[in-house]
Amino acid sequence: MTAGALLPALAGLSGLSGLSDLQALQALQALPANVVGEFLADILQIPRAYGDPVGYAIYGILAFVVVYVVGRRLLLPVTDRAMDRRDLDRQAKKPIRLVVLFLVVFVAAAAAFAAAGRGNILLSLATIAAAATIALGFAMQDVLKNFVSGVFIYAEKPFVIGDWIEWEGNSGVVEDISLRVTRVRSFDNELLTVPNSQLTENVVTNPVDADRLRLRVDFGIGYDDDIERATEIILAEAEAHPEIMAEPAPSVRLTELGDSDVGLQSRIWIADPSRADFVKIRGEYVRLVKERFDAAGIDIPYPHRELIGGIEVAGGPVAGE
Repeated sequence: MTAGALLPALAGLSGLSGLSDLQALQALQALPANVVGEFLADILQIPRAYGDPVGYAIYGILAFVVVYVVGRRLLLPVTDRAMDRRDLDRQAKKPIRLVVLFLVVFVAAAAAFAAAGRGNILLSLATIAAAATIALGFAMQDVLKNFVSGVFIYAEKPFVIGDWIEWEGNSGVVEDISLRVTRVRSFDNELLTVPNSQLTENVVTNPVDADRLRLRVDFGIGYDDDIERATEIILAEAEAHPEIMAEPAPSVRLTELGDSDVGLQSRIWIADPSRADFVKIRGEYVRLVKERFDAAGIDIPYPHRELIGGIEVAGGPVAGE
């Protein structure tokens, strides 16, 4: 598409008044292919070899501005209304708007090449696309990998903003999700910027995805202590705690006969879990059970070792002799 062919389209977009569409088209097609070049050559006596490139460059800039402005004013509001009808949340709207804006810029750049006399618009699109593919393939492999991972995160929603997640020994609350990275606030108040590929290639635990969370709390008692009595205390404190659910009911299992203790595991459920709830309820529960154990004389032993045998001392002088 040459500048002479692009001008009627631009004139139609701008809504020329006083002329029918056919009259406007005929008037514009009657103009020279490069009005600026003609002006520079006839009025300023600048050779066409210099004036024509300047004219085509101006056409390209005008085409880019017109297509960009029109595309942005038309497509972005339509996109926003479509996303509102689908009730998309903020984390999904942001990347979609970026993709639409990128497409507008892409088409505007192609129109600019076409207006500058660099072939028809389809050839321009193909040229830009081929160049972009080669550049992205060689120089942006990791970025594309994270971008695709971000698309999967938006589509599958393994977690959303505000969720507490755990992965590869890290944990925190999701603050922002973009197409390349996810930002997580750790419980030490550190901001972790995590490439999206790490969150799609590895196991991610989302403890707060459901409306309730089961906690496992381990207790150890001595071999001489009464297992039934310890079990009763653990269950009683779970049933008495206002933030531990009655259904499913708390349970206690004998899980281990260790070197120095008998292992009991309590399984309790909490509703509407969050990291703060998890830490708070677990801490209160363990403290109350420990106080009851102390009152009942139930020991929570610590690991110890018994050494059996003798010690031989090599012959030689002894200090102090």
